[in-house]
Amino acid sequence: MNRRDLIRNIAAGTATIFVVPSVITSCEKESEDPDNNSKPGGNGLTIDLTDPKYSNLGSAGGSKVVNDIIIFNTGDAIIALSSICTHQGCKVSYNHGNSNLPCPCHGSIFSTNGAVLQGPAQTALQKHKVSREGDILTIG
Repeated sequence: MNRRDLIRNIAAGTATIFVVPSVITSCEKESEDPDNNSKPGGNGLTIDLTDPKYSNLGSAGGSKVVNDIIIFNTGDAIIALSSICTHQGCKVSYNHGNSNLPCPCHGSIFSTNGAVLQGPAQTALQKHKVSREGDILTIG
């Protein structure tokens, strides 16, 4: 091995040491609510609707993702479902106008009870029980 090949191999190895960890880290899931003031309560998640971060949940069409759970107000009820599409793990959103949860990645659409309305997803979103006492939501 000549000097030029040795330097090239050292440079490639050094680049690998710095690039590979950053690529792996960039593939990790990010929290939708990093400064989350919601509190785990016993068997679930407790959300204070008086907190400004959750104020939109008080009106029809409002939604918020907390800990991979999408919480949304249909106008008739507050519902909590997994925000992770069962097809390939993308995050769904709430579309109040169409009363559904579309997945932006591959076009799956879920009903507000989590059922698949349009594939490619074949499995419903997990539903979470929601109870409300005044301005406190408990999701579990």
